Amino acid sequence: MTELLKPVYLEDKLKQVRGDGHLQYRSRSLPTWCPGCGYFSVAEGVAAALNRLEVALKDAVIVSGIGCASRFPFFMDTYGLHTLHGRTLPVATGVKVANEKLTVIAVGGDGDAFAIGGGHIPHAARRNVDITYMVFDNGVYGLTKGQTSPTSVQGFVTPSTPYESHDQPLNPLMMLLSYGAGWVGQAYAGRPHHLADMIVEAIAHRGFSYLHILSPCVTFDKTEMTYSNLDVRVRDLPPDHDPADRMAAMEQAARTAAPALGLFFSETRPTLGDGFADVAARATGRPAGKTKAARKK
Repeated sequence: MTELLKPVYLEDKLKQVRGDGHLQYRSRSLPTWCPGCGYFSVAEGVAAALNRLEVALKDAVIVSGIGCASRFPFFMDTYGLHTLHGRTLPVATGVKVANEKLTVIAVGGDGDAFAIGGGHIPHAARRNVDITYMVFDNGVYGLTKGQTSPTSVQGFVTPSTPYESHDQPLNPLMMLLSYGAGWVGQAYAGRPHHLADMIVEAIAHRGFSYLHILSPCVTFDKTEMTYSNLDVRVRDLPPDHDPADRMAAMEQAARTAAPALGLFFSETRPTLGDGFADVAARATGRPAGKTKAARKK
């Protein structure tokens, strides 16, 4: 047993971190999130994912809205856009349409995504915009001091619901699956290595990919979506789960008492960019041909 226990020296760890290359994706601005926030795991996961996929800094763009997640672009050394509340997806779509070669990542919290920004999600999903959308769900409005959010559980006591919340929380995974998203997965900030793997898969997918990340707010939620609670509640998707079966994915997403981690659903179909290319070909009189996705089949 003693042979398995190896001391970890700070100098060796620093050499390892500096040597693997992912620090090039982090800016010199240190994150200002609360100590213990799950967003730290996400920042490391994105840097590690971009490094593993060998995405050049000049070819990556991170788009954010308003909320704790909005600070994300400042802590990465890629291109970034800090936009308006709930308008992350339209801006990210514009960036991708303007330059198809870019790797575009949109980030937001549960409030930014599913309250003021909720109307944009179904259209990004159905159009299959080739971007990755990562939502950091902590079940609370963290930046504005802990009000109830669209994903807060019933009975949650906050400054905006001092007599408990009576609202039914949204089920983001069910929503994205029903909207027709081509890639839907879920990860947990408390499992950083799995989280990084899921970010790699989401970015690598050609088309609209949605990654839901359970990320506790250690400052304003001491009772519900905490690390101690999620550690015992989360589970892996069954080994026989078929990511090609949308209905099976929805059945798993409905089990909110025990959130599943992993790839719920994935399919390949023409992207918004493929459609624009087809329109351009037809408008200029060239043969329309088949989309890139269709030619691969």
